[in-house]
Amino acid sequence: MARIGSFTNPLMLGFEELESLALQLSKSPCEGFPPYNIELLSDTQIEITLALAGFKEEDLDITTEGNRLLIQGRVEEKENHQYLYHGIALRKFQRAFLLADGMKVKNAVFENGLLKIDIQKIAPEFKITKIKINQGHILTKKE
Repeated sequence: MARIGSFTNPLMLGFEELESLALQLSKSPCEGFPPYNIELLSDTQIEITLALAGFKEEDLDITTEGNRLLIQGRVEEKENHQYLYHGIALRKFQRAFLLADGMKVKNAVFENGLLKIDIQKIAPEFKITKIKINQGHILTKKE
């Protein structure tokens, strides 16, 4: 039996990718590490801040894959250390954020254990296009 998607409304043309993204997000782990803030700086600017105590810049990797912002961190655990209390998490992590169309990562700064990522919203250009009606027929799959 074929799976019926959430975006099956016949008026929602071309939203199949949104359904795929929603499925990806639902499968991503809801782990609390690393802690982060998302701050609205202005109508067009957002800043994501991740608390990464113990990490160095070379331990971090920031990429965008389509509309997905992916932040990964990996720290080599120091061997032969004997802790009385080990409360600073230095485990590898992966944190993903889904960016809306028109949102672009502009800058990333790592300072004092905080990774700050600046994201800018670029307003889409609103354009009205007149569609000419031609004589003839529309090509179908068979043609």
